[in-house]
Amino acid sequence: MTLSRRAALALPLLAAPRLARAAGFPDRAIRFICPYAPGGNADVTSRILSAPLAAELGQPVVVENRAGAGGSVGALAAARLRPDGYSVMLGSNGPLSVNPTIQPNIGYDPQKDFAFIGLACRTPQTLVVKKGLAPRTLAEFLDYARARPGQVTVGSSGVGSTAHLALETFNAMTGLQLQHVPYGSGGAMAPDLVAGNIDAAITEISTSLPLHRDAQVRILALAAARRSALAPEIPTAEEAGVPGYREAAFLGLVLPANPPAEVMARWHEALAKVLALPETRRRLQEVGSEVAEPAEQTPAGFAAFLEGELARTRTAATRAGLRQG
Repeated sequence: MTLSRRAALALPLLAAPRLARAAGFPDRAIRFICPYAPGGNADVTSRILSAPLAAELGQPVVVENRAGAGGSVGALAAARLRPDGYSVMLGSNGPLSVNPTIQPNIGYDPQKDFAFIGLACRTPQTLVVKKGLAPRTLAEFLDYARARPGQVTVGSSGVGSTAHLALETFNAMTGLQLQHVPYGSGGAMAPDLVAGNIDAAITEISTSLPLHRDAQVRILALAAARRSALAPEIPTAEEAGVPGYREAAFLGLVLPANPPAEVMARWHEALAKVLALPETRRRLQEVGSEVAEPAEQTPAGFAAFLEGELARTRTAATRAGLRQG
């Protein structure tokens, strides 16, 4: 079919309104979807990022908590919104890598239904033990658990959680048979660990560090590439005897798929500027998070990072007997 001369001349005019809107983006308030309930690590991070993003974009950025199904409820709602840049979601392990692997029919595909703005930060997992447990180091814990196969209990925030899959990976890498004890959340697990009802736990440093500092539990190792500035005395798992063991909750920004290129560029620019601010970095570090590397803060970098996370998650879920399909 051949375009008439009049239709051909009209094409730039038809495109102009969209380009004009994109060039003026944003000109109204922005919805920032956090797919978890208030109070958790993702919610705290949403609020740390939302204020400087509002200042950078020149419009209010309003956090909206859409919790349920480990983040899938909020992710499904976000995926169905208009890709105009006025709705952004804080994506994490749950809705972007874990749930698509272990939950059947969640209604969205993270790699097809979202556009990746950039990775913002990671919050490393820790291996933490109850106060009265004999081992004082990770090496001692490994020996202790090997002498008691299937008897050492380790709590997590739930079946299929990031911490659960981190435990399965730890078992595989060390040859241990640690017994998994799932809870509804990290907050629900912590009192039992403090009370000594479970031997150990895998949980984010944001949960374990306050208890460690109060001498209610002991962190044996951090599952990260480097020690935390918050607690430089705590060794990494690699230093303590489990080479390559790195586990973290990740957080980054995504839009509904196929936003205008100009909108995507503006979001990426805004995120990069916000993550470079000393105040933002300080606040993220105060809750135990590590700011993502500059290459990971890009759309391509975040997409590549997620590809690797999906592969790791599938392997861990298969070990745990949770893989769907």
